[in-house]
Amino acid sequence: QVFTFNRVEIRVQPSVKVKNGAPMSIICHADISKNTDFQLKHNFTIFKDGKLVFMTVSDKEDARYEIPVAKSSDTGDYECTVKADGKLSFSNSIYVWVAGMTKPILTADKKEVLEGEVVKLRCELPEEVPPLEFVFRKIKTNSAPKQKRVPEQNQNFSEVEYYVEEGDDILQFDCFGKRQVRSGWESSQHSNKTLVTVKEPFIKPTLTTGPSSNVTEGDHIEFECSTVVAQMRDIEIILQKNRTILNSVRDKKFLKYSTVATQEDSGEYLCKVEQGAVSKTTKLNVFVSELFPKPTLSASMTKLDENKDLILSCSINGFRRANFSIVRKSSGRDILLKSSRVLAIKVNVNDTGSYTCKAEVKGIVKESKPVRINVYAPVSKPTLSIVNGSPEVVLGKPLQLICHSVMGTPPITFTFYKGDEVKKNVTNDTYAMFLDEDIGLNDNGGYKCDARNNHSSGVKTSNILNITVIVPISDASLGSVPYGEVEVGSDTAFLCSVKEGSWPIHFKFFKKTDHEVLLHEVREYSDRTIWHKKTMKRKDTGTYYCMASNRASVDVRSRPITISVILAAWQKGVIAAFVLTAIAGAAAVALWWFLRKKKKAKGPSMEMSGSALAPDLTSEKLTRQPSDGNYYSGSGYIEDNENHMKSTDESKGPDLESAEVDYTEVEVSTLDPHR
Repeated sequence: QVFTFNRVEIRVQPSVKVKNGAPMSIICHADISKNTDFQLKHNFTIFKDGKLVFMTVSDKEDARYEIPVAKSSDTGDYECTVKADGKLSFSNSIYVWVAGMTKPILTADKKEVLEGEVVKLRCELPEEVPPLEFVFRKIKTNSAPKQKRVPEQNQNFSEVEYYVEEGDDILQFDCFGKRQVRSGWESSQHSNKTLVTVKEPFIKPTLTTGPSSNVTEGDHIEFECSTVVAQMRDIEIILQKNRTILNSVRDKKFLKYSTVATQEDSGEYLCKVEQGAVSKTTKLNVFVSELFPKPTLSASMTKLDENKDLILSCSINGFRRANFSIVRKSSGRDILLKSSRVLAIKVNVNDTGSYTCKAEVKGIVKESKPVRINVYAPVSKPTLSIVNGSPEVVLGKPLQLICHSVMGTPPITFTFYKGDEVKKNVTNDTYAMFLDEDIGLNDNGGYKCDARNNHSSGVKTSNILNITVIVPISDASLGSVPYGEVEVGSDTAFLCSVKEGSWPIHFKFFKKTDHEVLLHEVREYSDRTIWHKKTMKRKDTGTYYCMASNRASVDVRSRPITISVILAAWQKGVIAAFVLTAIAGAAAVALWWFLRKKKKAKGPSMEMSGSALAPDLTSEKLTRQPSDGNYYSGSGYIEDNENHMKSTDESKGPDLESAEVDYTEVEVSTLDPHR
């Protein structure tokens, strides 16, 4: 028995789109080929969205999954598998859409409510499966419905609460459901409408005034606010004007408030009744007629010198019968100066301030606008000084000045001058600052300042302040005479100079060693100085430099120079003489030794002849004295002696040819110490 699966297919009857509530069949078909006609058991399994929904065993090649009433929850992807004698085959997936949803059911926990209470609603889709979305609607006459959307992931119903507002009368509620399908969102029909009747817990309040609606300043005015309450529980009545609470009562049906009317009492009044979350209001506009206008305070002068006379007078336009008083404002309180229309005083600086007048008619008090009175004391002569105290300023550096007046009523205006040029105007209380940012070489001119205020005495001028401009040192240089090489024992002059800089200048001379050694310092009213160093020694060889500074407090260092201390000419001569003397002595000793040895070998016969020649040689040598003042070395001297000896031998002739010199004495002349 041999068989094979050709294919497994799944189909829907009547179609893949089925109307909600209609019957629907899911058919799984197995196409199998056999070598003979034999019975074969088929295991059919149908899945929806990956979940098992139907299973059967049949010897037929078809299996039907019957759904008599299709619901929207039956929408999804279906597929089937067929297993026979160990072999298994799968169908393709097919999407089935059950269009439409069942009608939801809406219920309310109350049929009758009071304003401010809450209505709880429940909307249910009993034949649907989550996830779902519920939409609740609150419907009022002549207004658009108010909606609330509630998603539900795990249940097929939802509950919401609606607050019943002031003015709600007869309310209707309904709901509908939505679910997401492959093509988008699908909505159900609207539920049944649920009717809820609303009752008022109290009526809108009434606000009245008495005894008359025509109110004039000074009249007694009374406000009354009342309402009708269904339940006298936690009710409150509040009277307001411009957000200010004037009076309030609790657990009462009415409120009263009375006052003496003023023009400030004109405006809008609000009566508010509150109970829980319910609030109802009534508004009333009140106009209070003016009894008399505000008084006016006038002053003879508003700015005046101390010890001058000031007259303050208070008046009411077209109205004279009033009680007047003149007061001064001081730190939030009023100081009564005089209960009269007119006040005359001689002022001092302490009388500076704000003044008003008050007028009273029939218990109504009105106050004028304040008048500012300023009393001025004259400024004292200002003093101009430098902030850091020093009258010296380094060229190019800033200069800060302060101008100060000990006395004088502020504000004081200070004017700074540089020469005759106005540089700055500053208004302050007692002092002012001025910064001259870049001092030039020609800024030695005087500074001064003026001070003035509103006193009639005018301007006071300070003394002239002169400054000294300090030019910093620049380009220090060092030289010496002689320069470079100096003989031992001689003097050396060191010259340190600067290109520019204010006097006096402090010069310092240094020699470089392992550490800086100060050799000499001096303060000069000049741009250069000379330092004479006596008797130079060999240890004075080295590198020298100088440093210059002045009151600008900047040290400027020169480039270094090198001085080599060498021997003097006469010292070189002495050394040469000693060297030549030593060489000549050594040569004489060597010659004497050589001749003496030779004499012993020749015998005594030659000794006399040698002696006879010696005086001539000696006298010949002594006659050769230097005539040009030059000093000759030892080697030259010996060479001259040898030449002389040669000339003597040649002059002897044939008779002396056979003679041999055995012995010669050499005499060295004494060196002149002055040469």
